[in-house]
Amino acid sequence: MLESPAPRWAGRTLALVGVILAAANLRTAVAALSPIVAEVGRDIPLDSVGIGILGTLPPLCFAVFGLLTPLLRRRLHLEAILVAALAAITLGHLVRGIAPDYLALALGSTLTFAGMGVANVVLPPVVKKYFPDRVGALTSAYATVMAVSSLIPPLIAVPIADSAGWRVSLGLWAVFGVAALVPWVVLWVRERAAKAADDDLVVPQLPAVVVGRVWHSRLAWALALLFGMTSMNVYAAFAWLPQILRDVAGIGPVEAGALLALYAGVGIPLSLVLPVLTVRLRHIGPLVVVAAFAYTAGYGGLLVAPAAATWLWVGLAGVGSLLFPATLVLINLRTRTPGGAVALSGFTQGLGYLIGALGPVLVGVLHQVTGAWIAPLVFLLSTVAATVVTGMIVAKPRMLEDDWHPRTR
Repeated sequence: MLESPAPRWAGRTLALVGVILAAANLRTAVAALSPIVAEVGRDIPLDSVGIGILGTLPPLCFAVFGLLTPLLRRRLHLEAILVAALAAITLGHLVRGIAPDYLALALGSTLTFAGMGVANVVLPPVVKKYFPDRVGALTSAYATVMAVSSLIPPLIAVPIADSAGWRVSLGLWAVFGVAALVPWVVLWVRERAAKAADDDLVVPQLPAVVVGRVWHSRLAWALALLFGMTSMNVYAAFAWLPQILRDVAGIGPVEAGALLALYAGVGIPLSLVLPVLTVRLRHIGPLVVVAAFAYTAGYGGLLVAPAAATWLWVGLAGVGSLLFPATLVLINLRTRTPGGAVALSGFTQGLGYLIGALGPVLVGVLHQVTGAWIAPLVFLLSTVAATVVTGMIVAKPRMLEDDWHPRTR
């Protein structure tokens, strides 16, 4: 580890480019399908349950592979793991684009989201490895790029599907996966050629006792639950918001896609500012309060007056997700060691995305049972209470390793 600030980008430019390009691939597939589900449905039969399952795959895969990533062989290079993850993302996009039936579409989606799940966990320790003196700035940069990658697909999915077909609309994102592979393959080859023995060059050793202690940490559980509540809302919106807006506000598919882009787009300035702000704030309680208010106002507006100021309600619901980038930077801020960061990253994102996976399914089931969107919106509104409780726990400046002190001394 570097003990003092390094020259700004000396020897790290390729890693910087690699982090940005990798982040650009971590959300494209999530928001690319829901705006064109009607077009896909003309070739591949889709019902509410099938759509709900596809909407659940992102957080479910993020959960499963988030929990498995820290259990990979302990001396694997971070670069090698990231190369494998990006290759899976790229191949998954291609499979989705050529899928002849629902099973192939689901398998391609699973492959893509599995790669994203691994990369989700690896990126925080990658930032800690290459930029230990600029954790806040780099987390801000890659979280912002992730937000942008959520914004673009719903904006262009319908126009591309109309002009070139839904298969091109889904498969074109493989190009970004190929671009991201280039710097990480180079960095991986450099690592192997150097045969470095420094622990900073590999996934830190994670003794079973360390992984086990994370499961008994109050801080880890609170951070995972907070991440889970935020993920539940985000992925429910990515899966269902266009359909909700069509039904309750009476808008067309293009406008619904644009409003989904607005939902994702408000995350761009938040992702740019929140990580740096989180680093500077000693107590992030005010951020939790703002998120709770935004969620309440957004969902409340869609329940009471959906057609009156639809853009405002959607924008406020998007602001509620501000705790997503804050949680990412807290993974590094609430740990003292690289091993602790990997363990907390895997636990938080694994369990958090597992909770988030329930969002699209529960929203779909509630809609199928009731035939309306009131119950699903009330359910999402009810998650605000859990967000506040867990948010206030992680708001306090406490380290993960403190939960098992003094046994590690």
